[in-house]
This record gives sequence, C-alpha cells and structure tokens, in this order.
Amino acid sequence: MQNIHKKLVLLGSDNPTTWIVYNHLIKEFGLFPAFIEQPQSRAQLLKNRIKKLGLLAVADQLAFIFAIRPFIMARSRNRIKTICHDRGLEQTEPHSSSIQKINSVNSEIFRKRLAEVNPDIIVVNGTRIIGKKTLSATNAIFINSHQGITPAYRGAHGAYWALYKNDKDNCGVTVHLVDEGIDTGNIIGKSKIEPTVEDSFATYPYLQTAAALPILTQAIQDANANKLETHPISGISDVWYHPGFFQYIRGWFRKIR
Repeated sequence: MQNIHKKLVLLGSDNPTTWIVYNHLIKEFGLFPAFIEQPQSRAQLLKNRIKKLGLLAVADQLAFIFAIRPFIMARSRNRIKTICHDRGLEQTEPHSSSIQKINSVNSEIFRKRLAEVNPDIIVVNGTRIIGKKTLSATNAIFINSHQGITPAYRGAHGAYWALYKNDKDNCGVTVHLVDEGIDTGNIIGKSKIEPTVEDSFATYPYLQTAAALPILTQAIQDANANKLETHPISGISDVWYHPGFFQYIRGWFRKIR
C-alpha cells in the first residue's frame, strides 16, 4: 500500500468496471469514500437520446439492446471470468460504510456532500456528464478512465467502434481530466488493447479497464506529488453511442463481435 496525503474520492455508477477500479485503488492507497450514482430514468434517457439522434436511430439502438445484447452478455460470461481471474480484477462491490449512494452527480445535495468531504482527487467511472456547477464546487481534480481513445472515440463503446471502423491503433482506453465536454479533457495517458477472437462487445470494457489501472494509479501518485502532466486532445474528434441492430449485424459478418 502506497502513502498518499491528498484526499481521494471515487465517483461512479453501479457497474462491474467501477468496482474493479475501486477495489484496485483500495489495495493501492487504502480505503477512501465512494459516491455511487443511481441510473438516470429510462424515460429521460430516451428523451435525451431521441433529441440528439432522432427516433429511427434510437429505435435501432433499442432493438440491439433488447434483442442482441443479452445474447452477447450470456455467451461472454466465461470469458469475463477468465479476464478478471488472469488480471486480478475484482468486480464485486465491497462491503464498506465508505460507499454512499447518490441520485445524481449534478444535484445540489451531492455538491454539499462533496464540500463536506473536501477531496483533492476525484476518480470518475461511468457517471452521466458532470456539469459545470459540480466541477466548480470543489478544488479537486477529476480524473476519468474513458473506454475509448480520445478524441476519435469519445462517448460510449470506443473499442467496439474502433474495431468496426478498422482502426485498431485507436482501440484502447484513455485516462484524462474531466471538463464540461464529453470526454474532451486534457489527456494523462492512453493504452491500446488487443482483443482476441474470444472477445466481444461485452468483454472489451474489462480489457480496457485492466489497461487503464496502471495509468490511473500513476496519475494519482503524480497528483499526490504535485507533478501530474497532461496534454490537450488533438485530431479527428467524434462521439459514439450504442450500435444499432443492423449496424451490429453488419459488423458481425465482418467478425466484429
């Protein structure tokens, strides 16, 4: 366990990659507070997505989510177990009073809790977009592990889309500072992943999270020593969402699973 004199907080959603990150960092730096955001309502999520992408695109995505994704998840269970075993990833929530549930990272109640904790470093994993009021409610730096190489694969499912676009050099993960944009903050580090024929849409996030952990650990150490270095994003930039039903089928025939 490494010594750290700055206050550390995790801000995440209730999913396996969040617990992988939290369990890893506890081993590295000792127990620290975690705030776990509850999911946004499906109705609000759909409303926002339709406004951005249109009804037909969202209907196509929903067809993928309900008709294809459950099959992918079911057939990937053994592979996920193997990845976690081989890489020492613990994906279950620890029993700890240091974990608190919150409704939204952008609520006034959460900002008050954050002020009470007064952290120096906030690790982010899988929350909704953090608004300006929350980002400015503390002097802490926000560090995110993004499952994609930025800026080309901002948004969701970056590894899948990189493979779909035949862009293996940008199939990986980015650790970056959080700003008001969608994965547009200054970059701390990147790492490529190399999926096997056993991997798929369901397993890429586990490979990406494993690749992010050494970068994230080093970033916290550097921030603790006041020597964290970053650089701005540059190059082609795009935001990605869930694949649609027919997009996924086209990719499947090209062995993009």
